[in-house]
Amino acid sequence: MTLCLRPAVPLDAGAAGDILFYFQQDTEWMPKLYTWAEAISFCGTMIDRGWVTVAERQGSVLGFLARDGAEVCALYLAPGACGQGAGKALLDAAKAAAPRLILRTFAANTRAQKFYRREGFAETGRGGGAGNEEGLPDIAYEWRAIREAAA
Repeated sequence: MTLCLRPAVPLDAGAAGDILFYFQQDTEWMPKLYTWAEAISFCGTMIDRGWVTVAERQGSVLGFLARDGAEVCALYLAPGACGQGAGKALLDAAKAAAPRLILRTFAANTRAQKFYRREGFAETGRGGGAGNEEGLPDIAYEWRAIREAAA
């Protein structure tokens, strides 16, 4: 069963919003700030801006990545989709499209931290939570493409 990456279309807002909302609901340390409808609306806005790529298999959206230039604004996977290659495929596509990527993840999200470090991201700073709506400590990461030496 092949994993397919494609630009998100407006009808993907529901699936992406579900993924985002259920991450919030199912993650013990995550504040419950947004309703299901607000999560869908937020994803719809990112899709309308052309930021979102979805990963799907057999017509089911497994995850999505939103990127505004060099900034990875969101990378979320559906429950049960971790470890199936969707997150890496989405991140690899973003790397192929930009020579530099930056992102932030919550300090409590140790799984994401391991993933980003494994994918070549380096920590560039930490915040106490004043810079995000959730008020949670976070970590900034950066990835840069390795430039080939001129022959």
